[in-house]
Amino acid sequence: MGEAVFIIRGITKIYPMGEVEVHALRGVDLDLYAGEFTVLLGPSGSGKSTLLNILGGLDQPTAGSVHYRGTDLTRAGERALTFFRREQVGYVFQFYNLIPSLTARENVALVTDVADDPMPAEEALAMVDLADRQDHFPSQLSGGQQQRVAIARAIAKRPDVLLCDEPTGALDAATGITVLEAIDRINRELGTTTAVITHNATIGEMADRIVTMRDGRISDDTRTITKTPVAQLRW
Repeated sequence: MGEAVFIIRGITKIYPMGEVEVHALRGVDLDLYAGEFTVLLGPSGSGKSTLLNILGGLDQPTAGSVHYRGTDLTRAGERALTFFRREQVGYVFQFYNLIPSLTARENVALVTDVADDPMPAEEALAMVDLADRQDHFPSQLSGGQQQRVAIARAIAKRPDVLLCDEPTGALDAATGITVLEAIDRINRELGTTTAVITHNATIGEMADRIVTMRDGRISDDTRTITKTPVAQLRW
């Protein structure tokens, strides 16, 4: 399984909502390994996004610990977390969050300008098969192309970890497969540890591992014996 990139123990997350407490996570234990492609499955409200945000340093748990390559993120200060997010983690969300007035290349370059060892924006766009669209504005791109620009932006800084929250949620099946092919290629060619949130169980067939969540807990953790090529997924 390789080296453990994340070691998570006893993670709890409670959100106060007036006089009510919402328990988003309830004592989660999980290890994620270098180069592994993990799909996090579960219905809305199961805790998937909360767990992903804690992994990426966007949120802190109420209790428990998260170690990233030996560093305890739950004890890290804001400066250390900012550096971790900037240098080690690439994010892809359901909505593309591209700047409309910038071309695809310029949107990607926003990340390369602040990273220590980035790949050229043109190279990142080529990895997601958008070399011929790099001078197009978001309004000139389809939804799937915009999402692939967002993926190129996420990977241009050469992150150790790629975290994707419902990256195909706003796309039709054919376009979603194109986006998943881009994520799969990055995982294989760059060896990026990848975690993808989805409620679509079919996507789990392309992963090394499927982690199912319910009611803030991990209800199942299964390693796949044979991965299905993305193009053969049936939605």
